[in-house]
Amino acid sequence: MYEHLSGCLYICFAYLTLFFFKRYPINMEPQNLTRNLTGVSEFLLLGLSDDPDLQPLLFGLFLSMYLVTVLGNLLIILAVSSDFHLHTPMYFFLSNLSLTDVNFSTTTIPKMLVNLQTHSKSITYAGCLTQLIFFSLFAFLESLLLTVMAYDRLVAICHPLHYLVIMNPRFCGLLVLVSFSISLLTSLLHYLMVSQLTFCATVEVPHFFCDPPQLFTLSCSDTFINNILIYLIGAILGGVPLSGILYSYTRIISSILRVSSSGGKYKAFSTCGSHLSVVCLFYGTGLGVYLSSAVSSSHRKSAVASVMYTVVTPMLNPFIYSLRNKDIKSALWRIIIRRT
Repeated sequence: MYEHLSGCLYICFAYLTLFFFKRYPINMEPQNLTRNLTGVSEFLLLGLSDDPDLQPLLFGLFLSMYLVTVLGNLLIILAVSSDFHLHTPMYFFLSNLSLTDVNFSTTTIPKMLVNLQTHSKSITYAGCLTQLIFFSLFAFLESLLLTVMAYDRLVAICHPLHYLVIMNPRFCGLLVLVSFSISLLTSLLHYLMVSQLTFCATVEVPHFFCDPPQLFTLSCSDTFINNILIYLIGAILGGVPLSGILYSYTRIISSILRVSSSGGKYKAFSTCGSHLSVVCLFYGTGLGVYLSSAVSSSHRKSAVASVMYTVVTPMLNPFIYSLRNKDIKSALWRIIIRRT
């Protein structure tokens, strides 16, 4: 049931994305690409380093990390979809999180690899907007999915007898679809804000992807309202999900402490350990990047710090869930044995 539900949701995601681009197309005509005085039609992504000797090292490092990210998350999706025992709400959400991680990494890393290999730093205006749209979409979707997974653990531990009734396939699908819709609308708002900016000269973005706050800084337009909006959106779609996660774990810990046996407490905590590790990694690195950028005036240091939540976190998620989860390890071993 959950396997078919995942397929239906992915089709819905594709249709929503197609609707988005039909409703708000990215015009490829040079004269309409930017609303600026000099007709700038491309940006320069300065990347992580200008040292030419480091370019091959960075290329090999990020290519390896990207391949590990894609392979690891696809294995999680394969394990969940192929093993009937994993067709449960928890693993349904996990497979959606893995798919989000693959897309999140694909939004930024391939373009960076191409620029490193070709020794080019340029990205077209349309390419920059496209990258911005999908980066915002999958970043907020990951945040919301982590919140949904925390709610799933809350119901499983605090209301075990009603778990399958509450977390039925239709409700699980609705939670994922609502999360995707909110993320899509947010990315649309980011796109609309950036598409109205004016750029008066060669735009050098001190980052390895098109980050909206960086584009606001480089714009010739008055971005006061835009800055307020983007930080307000970040506070709402970052703070509200985090508050939901904290509330869920407060209830979970309170419920676990009422369990008399130590074995029962360990079993309850073990079901939350992987998710809690991923939450700490994602929110910890994300908050660290924005706090460091607020304190430090070096944009290059901020770009390096961004690698933690845009590249490292999606890469580590499969290891966290597979190494700490006997069901995932068993499913992966069964796949390997079946193929040999």
